[in-house]
Amino acid sequence: MNKYLNIPLSKRQKFVVSVAMLSVGIFISQYITGVYSIFSALFLSLLTVLFLFISLQEDIKDNFSYTIFILPFMFTLSLILFYPLLPARLLTRIIITGLYAFGLYSIFLTQNIFAVSAIRTINLLRSARIVSFILTIAIIFFSANIIFSSRLPFYISPLIIGFLIFIMNVQSLWTYSLNKEFLHEAVFLSVLIALCLAEIAAVLNIWPINAAIYSIVISGVFYAYSGLTHVWVEKRLFRNVLWEYVWVGLLAILILIIFSKWGI
Repeated sequence: MNKYLNIPLSKRQKFVVSVAMLSVGIFISQYITGVYSIFSALFLSLLTVLFLFISLQEDIKDNFSYTIFILPFMFTLSLILFYPLLPARLLTRIIITGLYAFGLYSIFLTQNIFAVSAIRTINLLRSARIVSFILTIAIIFFSANIIFSSRLPFYISPLIIGFLIFIMNVQSLWTYSLNKEFLHEAVFLSVLIALCLAEIAAVLNIWPINAAIYSIVISGVFYAYSGLTHVWVEKRLFRNVLWEYVWVGLLAILILIIFSKWGI
């Protein structure tokens, strides 16, 4: 199997080729509508995982973890499904494709840093965590917008939000340890955060807001909760750091109150 995947290119060249091929795929997928768009999104998301595996197989063979594939999979899936909510113009398609290429290349680079850091210490780890967390927030924003706009039954969307938050927080926490032993603690903390966000999503289902405000609130509260777990794991939960995340959570609530449409 390995000899078929051992393509004679440098790792960075594999990243560039993979991103180029997937960018062409996502541009074409924007012309696909209906149920076939979901199939194309899943196909390209799985292809993203395959390309990343081919690029990093030498680095992860001794310390393999499925969490390294969550971010690229969800980034491709969320962006493809988010596109139908935007105006169907050629310029929009080009912009989305460009953002996807930039974001996916950044993800490949960060996942490469995480894979190498699991073997030896490198200086770029902290920067990779920041980029990864920003992209995680973006994925949650896109996904929450998709879920709200789908007008699912009120008892279904909180479950999907809870599952989304769970898997995204597990991979985000994993970047702060990069070993399988920590996954048990990451799962426990992620379950707690997922339950909180699922309850908030249930309340927001009956709140008079639009999809953008819904997504901002979910993303903002996730940023606060997940960020606090990050500093807890790093053992630097100081007062000034605590208030940084608390203020973001309060800002999300303030936005919710200001932009609620009560019909008054």
